[in-house]
Amino acid sequence: MRHIFTAALLLSCTSLFAQKSDTSDGKFYSQSSATRALKIDAAVTTSHEVTIKGQRVPYKVTAGSLPVWDEEGKTIAGVFYTYFERTGVDQAARPLVFSFNGGPGTASVWMQIGYTGPRVLKIDDEGYPVQPYGLKDNPNSILDVADIVYVDPVNTGFSRTTGKDVPGTKFFGVNQDIRYLAEWINTFLTRYKRWSCPKYLVGESYGTTRVSGLALELMNSQWIYVNGVVLVSPTDLGIERSGPAEAALRLPYYAATAWYHKALASDLQQKDLTAMLPEVENFTIKEYLPALAEGGFISDAKKKEIAAKVARYAGLPEKVVLQNNLDISTNLFWKELLRDRGFTVGRLDSRYLGVDRKDGGERVDFNAELTSWLHSFTPAINMYLRDELKYKTDLKYFMFGPVFPWDNTGNRTGENLRQAMAQNPYLHVLVQSGYYDGACDYFNAKYNMWQMDPSGKLKGRMSWEGYRSGHMMYLRKDDLATSNEHLREFILKAIPKAGQAAKY
Repeated sequence: MRHIFTAALLLSCTSLFAQKSDTSDGKFYSQSSATRALKIDAAVTTSHEVTIKGQRVPYKVTAGSLPVWDEEGKTIAGVFYTYFERTGVDQAARPLVFSFNGGPGTASVWMQIGYTGPRVLKIDDEGYPVQPYGLKDNPNSILDVADIVYVDPVNTGFSRTTGKDVPGTKFFGVNQDIRYLAEWINTFLTRYKRWSCPKYLVGESYGTTRVSGLALELMNSQWIYVNGVVLVSPTDLGIERSGPAEAALRLPYYAATAWYHKALASDLQQKDLTAMLPEVENFTIKEYLPALAEGGFISDAKKKEIAAKVARYAGLPEKVVLQNNLDISTNLFWKELLRDRGFTVGRLDSRYLGVDRKDGGERVDFNAELTSWLHSFTPAINMYLRDELKYKTDLKYFMFGPVFPWDNTGNRTGENLRQAMAQNPYLHVLVQSGYYDGACDYFNAKYNMWQMDPSGKLKGRMSWEGYRSGHMMYLRKDDLATSNEHLREFILKAIPKAGQAAKY
């Protein structure tokens, strides 16, 4: 469960700086041509309406960029955003959501036109691409209860640095990313006069690392206190789990995937998914983890007993489990589970099938699900921003941008989020996971919560929801409705009653 969405896993106004041209490293250098220049401080606004849960919701969208400054006040980058604002209502107390995707290195496209926004891409009911490409209204969007800002960090989407003299080390690292985005959020609140409203952070994948860190950074360096943090398919948040814990915690995900592909024994298969998984979770914590902790000193009889149970729950041959000393890597699982059927299963969503050059080996040739998603999302976001929202530019929209090397040192974002919750009694946390996500799996998401709050004093403000899909659970039609409703309920619940003090 490591950082996933990596490439190695979202105007017609005047430019305020010299024109630039695109280069292979993703930066923009001075040229006479204006065709591929980022307008650092400019925007365009359009008006729309959508029907959400049977109610007409008029809204406006501002697409543009705001500057990032260095310590001396020099502009060093522009961060692109799309701001969805319901019109005809009082903005003073209306919730505001800042939405981030992950990678690091990917834009806010995924949740913007896949999940919470008022327009979603056209796909089939399970999330697979269809042609012709396009978008449709999202009757489940949270825009009825909250305004939304989708943010593209530097070198994702249309966001760029101002030139080759700006070092990537200003942006490309766990804590660097958190620091400049906290400053940027401050700028946004000031520009759009949104200081008075309840504020929320939503992150997906690596975006959960980002928003967990932002919850504390906003408080400590910008004096901004948020009401809620939503972790969609969370990473490990810098919480240690190497060795036996890392190996054992994967098993419930394996069981969910095997159940979906009807690869389990009949007595397990006949149970519903959520009725079957507690048995696997209990075995994982109480038997599998202790057995792995014994390592090579486990007795032969005990090793065989544990191997048989792991094989039973994972849908794998017992021989394979024994050959790997009870520790089945995710790469091997994705290759092995359906090997006899001639398919591999997807990493981010194991409902998706792949076809490799050969059935042998221990690694899949490609990530079937990510290829599928890029197939449908890339045309749709370009059509949406350029045609519907009227953002005119020849810049390439980076689905995955050049942000490496990425500095992962000092990642304590799970602890950052705990501190933010401890210091802010208003702050609530919601975790959303897909049962078939093999990169940021659901049981590791639960483990995050257990380890983040060892005292148990904060668990009343933490909740978890599971869905019968993968990393982007919202691509499945049924889960799109359910997950948005969970968000809607969470946002409203995290708003204190009038006059309710923030105190213990």
